[in-house]
Amino acid sequence: MNNMVEIRWHGRGGQGAKTASLLLADAAFNTGKYIQGFPEYGPERMGAPITAYNRISDTPIRIHSNIYEPDYVVVVDDTLLESVDVTAGLKEDGAIVINTTKDGEELKKLLKGYKGKVYTIDARKVSMETLGKYFPNTPMLAAIIKVSKIMNEEDFIKDMEGSFKHKFAKKPEVIEGNMKALQMALSEVKEVGGI
Repeated sequence: MNNMVEIRWHGRGGQGAKTASLLLADAAFNTGKYIQGFPEYGPERMGAPITAYNRISDTPIRIHSNIYEPDYVVVVDDTLLESVDVTAGLKEDGAIVINTTKDGEELKKLLKGYKGKVYTIDARKVSMETLGKYFPNTPMLAAIIKVSKIMNEEDFIKDMEGSFKHKFAKKPEVIEGNMKALQMALSEVKEVGGI
């Protein structure tokens, strides 16, 4: 299946990595793609490392397993770089997207020789400026859309607005902040050179 994109998310319980993977699956599905979005459950608790996955394809997906050789990895919490091998199996023609303020030199040491593309975004800054609270999953969702190009950015924004209007029907005040977070994140994600 040449047209299938596989994404692995690394985060901590309570940061919304699972929610972001499911929102990505919904958005891709709404553009006519075949999708899978699922977490890997273990003894999760608030703050414990968690993993979630996405498969997105133009044709039906017949694989039903974890993702061992992802095209993209999203790291929602950069403290995981010290304890989890986030680049395990990551294809060198893919990319890793990290929520961090660390520079290329620091990341080079933490990524254990990974030679593919590395992108960063300060999801804390984005979410604090747009939402007033630290919710890294919304900026990270936009960042992986930007980097992977799995769907058109305008279609993504339009779909997410509909999704947020449904999800936050009883809290319409959070819709605008989430939409601003998505827009800001699309422009804030940057490729790190020299890794």
